Amino acid sequence: MLSEDTIAVISSPQGQGAISVIRLSGDKTHAVLEKIIKPKVGQKKYSELKNNRNYLGIIHHKDEIIDEVVISKLIKPNSFTGEDMAEIFCHGSIYIQNRIMELLSDSGVRSANPGEFSLRSYLNGKMDLIQAEGISELILSNTKANHRLAMNQMRGGISSEIKKLRDELVKFSSLIELELDFSEEDVEFASRAKFISLLNNVEVYISSLIDSFRYGNSLKEGIPVSIVGAPNVGKSSLLNSILNEEKAITSPIPGTTRDVIEDTFNLKGKLFRFIDTAGIRKTDDNIEKIGISRTMECIKKSEIILFLVDSTSSNRKIDNQIQEINKLKRKYEKKKIITIFTKIDLKNNLNESFKSNSITINTKDQKDILEIKDKILENLNTEYSNQLIITNTRHYSALSLARKEINEVQKGLKKTVPMDLLSVDLKQAIYHLGEITGEVTNDEILSNIFSKFCIGK
Repeated sequence: MLSEDTIAVISSPQGQGAISVIRLSGDKTHAVLEKIIKPKVGQKKYSELKNNRNYLGIIHHKDEIIDEVVISKLIKPNSFTGEDMAEIFCHGSIYIQNRIMELLSDSGVRSANPGEFSLRSYLNGKMDLIQAEGISELILSNTKANHRLAMNQMRGGISSEIKKLRDELVKFSSLIELELDFSEEDVEFASRAKFISLLNNVEVYISSLIDSFRYGNSLKEGIPVSIVGAPNVGKSSLLNSILNEEKAITSPIPGTTRDVIEDTFNLKGKLFRFIDTAGIRKTDDNIEKIGISRTMECIKKSEIILFLVDSTSSNRKIDNQIQEINKLKRKYEKKKIITIFTKIDLKNNLNESFKSNSITINTKDQKDILEIKDKILENLNTEYSNQLIITNTRHYSALSLARKEINEVQKGLKKTVPMDLLSVDLKQAIYHLGEITGEVTNDEILSNIFSKFCIGK
């Protein structure tokens, strides 16, 4: 897939601005710029400029001066793509941008495809596939947590660990192949005890990455927080107060919310997805029944559940709601369920036993809303805070397939399956781990990955 074309693109956002950035990469980069750039200070020719430095210059076409620019000259392999590269910082006029691209096109430079600079960097061995995908994640990161995950991925945190595991498996696979070559001598080159220990370590590590995917994906898309409770308990009012906008319709009429309403909100660097649900109650209304069914699905998928109880209800109704909360806690032991008593500003029937391990709020009081936000952050899952986390579906699928093959080898060793058969499963595990970092891949996978990158990266 490595094209010999020299490519160029406007890397800065399209439109008019103060500065625009145009990138070039390929063998003809410097020969083309020699024709259209005159250094403004010192050297007389572009070719005389030193490498890996920035210079002031004039872009011209014959006697026409197009712009005064800053040019960054990079020589292979010391560049992002591993090829000869240059970056032109011109004024952000749309005319100037297009005119420079015209000159480059007339000199045989073609426009780059989405992600082509990163693709060339990967194909030239400047980064592996996980790191390349990390660049895309970094550009799209919109919270501190997402930024941290993308930076770790881009800097090779996951790559280095997976490569270590894969290298160890490759070594044992080679020893097994050697044994098979000397099968008649009954020689054991690969220690079975060490092999079993290695497989166990690999399986544990892969499983931890697989288990981190749900949490990582939640950080990326928004950690789901469901707001549930009986009709007219103040769920929509709470959503509006958290988001600080009238997202959901509020009404004193029970059953106003019949479908799921959601929006995201950034709390101290982490993205949360708040979900206002239909009130849970017995009803003969078919539309409302569908809404309640969706509420139960949201509860299943949520990391945190805010269960609202109307403090002005009778003691019997409050007690029934507490029982429902306890049922949910028993059913979903790993979920964080926060009990919240609403309408505390009105005459209520709460006693001290109801208030234990709960929050009392008035949805119109911002102090109470801040307390809920703090409580949500306190209940956030911290199990994966100090370990590597995956957020990419492709990585998750490949790791799952690798673990499956590792498990087959583990079962085979217990049943004393011949090593030539186990060798096949081991090679498949190695293959799937190689798919993640890009040590083994194909054009279709690469096209799918890099076509989603933004233009200019």
